[in-house]
Amino acid sequence: MTIWEALLLIGGGFLAGIINVNAGGGSLLTVPLLNLAGVPGTIANGSNRVGVLAANLSAVTTFRRLGMSGLRPAVPVLLPVLVGAGLGATVSSYLTDGAFERIFGFMMVPILLLSLRKAALVNTDTEKSWSPVVRAIVFFAVGTYGGAFQAGVGLLLLLALSRAGFDLVMANSVKVVVVLAQTLIALPIFIARGQVAWGPALVLAVGFAAGGAMGARVAVEGGERVIRPILVVAVFVLAGRMLGLY
Repeated sequence: MTIWEALLLIGGGFLAGIINVNAGGGSLLTVPLLNLAGVPGTIANGSNRVGVLAANLSAVTTFRRLGMSGLRPAVPVLLPVLVGAGLGATVSSYLTDGAFERIFGFMMVPILLLSLRKAALVNTDTEKSWSPVVRAIVFFAVGTYGGAFQAGVGLLLLLALSRAGFDLVMANSVKVVVVLAQTLIALPIFIARGQVAWGPALVLAVGFAAGGAMGARVAVEGGERVIRPILVVAVFVLAGRMLGLY
């Protein structure tokens, strides 16, 4: 890893941390950057979780310090997410690089469609809340995807949390708690499978941690007027990645 690759990982991690806290899809930037630094697909997927862990730990701490803790509201959805995360990470850790990339590309289609619907669902008081069973199924599915692939899971969580009745700021605070817990389940599986390149992963984590703290501050101080544009940009970045524009 050269100094320029390290700087790219730190800068990319910082930007991804801000994007992930306020919307989602930051891993669509950081996984390719890990590839650029010479880390192959499945190992990049595992290594990226070290940065995700750092970003969400930093964001949870910052949200709590700013009086917007999502710890308690996250409790009802944690169990299905964690069970799903364990399943998804286990399955993903056994994929070949080629299979991972093909499945990843396929999964971007429903993620894109759901995230494009996001703007219409956020803060919509007329939507009927999910039953406990439906909520458990939805968050299990989101956790399974997040455990396996991570990229875009923030957008899915925001969609689900908005339907569960949270406004955007609190939804983001709850989301980082959920992603932190999910990563604590998934990361050890990738470590056990030898799918973490620790040098690039730790360098990336430095930028991710700084971006997570900054993203939480932006979310609380800027509120929905700041989060909504970031969300829209994240959706278009996800769309461009899906369509192979870059």
